[in-house]
Amino acid sequence: KQTFGKMNCAATQDDLIESELFRSEKGAFTGATERRDGKFTQANGGTLFLDEVGDMSLRVQTKVLRVLQDGDFQRVGGKETLRADVRVVAATNRDLAEMVKSGDFREDLFFRLNVLPITVPPLRERRDDIPLLVEHFAREICRRNDRKSPQFDPAVMRQLQQYRWAGNIRELHNLVERLIILAEGDRISVADLPEYLNVTVNPADAIAPGSKSLAEVREIAERRYIERCLAETDGNVTQAAKLLGMERTNLHKKMKSLGIQ
Repeated sequence: KQTFGKMNCAATQDDLIESELFRSEKGAFTGATERRDGKFTQANGGTLFLDEVGDMSLRVQTKVLRVLQDGDFQRVGGKETLRADVRVVAATNRDLAEMVKSGDFREDLFFRLNVLPITVPPLRERRDDIPLLVEHFAREICRRNDRKSPQFDPAVMRQLQQYRWAGNIRELHNLVERLIILAEGDRISVADLPEYLNVTVNPADAIAPGSKSLAEVREIAERRYIERCLAETDGNVTQAAKLLGMERTNLHKKMKSLGIQ
């Protein structure tokens, strides 16, 4: 049975990544009270998954390249050369090709890693996956916390599908976990969603029938959609007007009438 190791390079301080990957001798750094095996040693003969590899410093990149090229490394604080037979799988949300151009990522390491690239589209480009992912995360989180999985209102799913998800899967997972932890009943509604998601609320879903007139609901929808377009263009009114298909002056008038600053 082959071993499988993993390490999140973004979640580990840069000065500790090296020791985590390549083992350390006793006294190699403050707190190193004993010799420790690193990830390459633990995964020897198997596979090591390096998540967020674009967050590694150039110094660590050089040592990883040596392992991939020559199959050996030295412990932090040691002189003995050790062998490592490890298959490396790497992932990142950064554009490594651009990082190579800017000098932030080694070109030779990039070519070593870029043997069989698999591009995973951002979550905003596969919105149909969101309900399936929400249900999967909910089951996983509830099983781990010995809780019954709540029902998500259809309006919640529609709203989640409208959000941009800059943090992709991790952001969605964290939101689902938050909703489940804070849930007071067996259903999760639009009212349970955090405030930052409210700009995408469908008024028909969030407003109780009979509480507002159709004109008021239309005004709320217009305000929120304009706010979304402004957010998309970082507040650039000219660009937002293009997204809305209207003249800039008319958008200014509409914003003033709706109380949008």
